[in-house]
Amino acid sequence: MNKFTLAIIAHDGKKGDMVQLVKAHKDELSAITLVATRSTGQLVNARTGLPVTLLQSGPLGGDQQIGALVATKEVAAVIFLRDPLTAHPHEPDVSALLRICDAHCIPLATNIATAEAVLHLLFEHPEALNGQHIAAEYLSEIAAEHN
Repeated sequence: MNKFTLAIIAHDGKKGDMVQLVKAHKDELSAITLVATRSTGQLVNARTGLPVTLLQSGPLGGDQQIGALVATKEVAAVIFLRDPLTAHPHEPDVSALLRICDAHCIPLATNIATAEAVLHLLFEHPEALNGQHIAAEYLSEIAAEHN
């Protein structure tokens, strides 16, 4: 398997969910590089023993640091377990991170269900991360049929 980098972030109310997700996929995640905002990464490392590269706390620029990694294609996917029911003072940074993932076609999960889907993509279909997107191939085939 290629060595991918996965960014993980969790709002305070979702950190327990992130730890459980990482524990459930510990074997697979041990084969890739994890990068995280500070408190999420510290907690995941302490509870799972997996190495995690720590960035700044989200409100102190960590979300923006991950956005920079996304923009430079240093991150293959982002799992950001957001708490949609709590106001966050750094919401503009959160929105910017989501937008940069969309702009660069980086898989992004914002809840446990989509996190499982992103992990499945990473581990079962890594070719999709190298520009070999099924949807793009399908659209190319349709375009070729109509030319």
